[in-house]
Amino acid sequence: MSLGLRLTLAVAVAWGTIALAAPNVVAAPFEGVVIKGKPYVYDPDNAKDVMRICAGCHGDLGAGGGGGAYPRLGGLNAEYLVEQFKKFKTRERENIPMIPFAVDREMSEADVLDVSRFLSEVKLDTKPPADLPKDGYARLQIMKKVLQIPREAGDLEAGKAFFVADCAPCHGRKGEGRVKKPPLAGQHIAYLKTQVASFLSGKRPHEDLDILKAKSEADWINLWAYLSRLLD
Repeated sequence: MSLGLRLTLAVAVAWGTIALAAPNVVAAPFEGVVIKGKPYVYDPDNAKDVMRICAGCHGDLGAGGGGGAYPRLGGLNAEYLVEQFKKFKTRERENIPMIPFAVDREMSEADVLDVSRFLSEVKLDTKPPADLPKDGYARLQIMKKVLQIPREAGDLEAGKAFFVADCAPCHGRKGEGRVKKPPLAGQHIAYLKTQVASFLSGKRPHEDLDILKAKSEADWINLWAYLSRLLD
């Protein structure tokens, strides 16, 4: 390499005109979405307002509620949340508690996008801090941010075998979920049981229904036991 070329490269690198390592830029959820002819812009204040509606069942930060009947939403993929809400609106996915909210006059498209992004950015702790305050109200506020999944009884090794063979390929090897495949780790077992019953009855579609139908009651018990410990 000639001296002149070396000098040219040195100057280019110094001024940043040559990218030695391009940083990974992650696009914000729903970038480029247009609503009624206008570009969608995330409104965090509106997201918090909408979340107050959701909090009645799902908790202030989407940790779930009703003893696990209402699912954890906090930390789920934003696109997945929007997709499910659209299914509630079209009745492709039936859910009686959602009917009053799954209409445009209650939850506009922008509302759904805002609250879905808000929920996707929630980080829930899985264990309470060691130094919880003595004040009851302060403790309550802290525990709202803690995701608690009660342990289920069962054969953990058998449950793991079920999970690794038939769940992990879509939901991730740690149950963390993928873009359109929700996490199983950290989801309430009562809710998961309800969804499996809906799949098996045909109330809700599942692309691998044959796999689900082949499982015995004992298989499911063991899977619930394993899933309930994934965040331990």
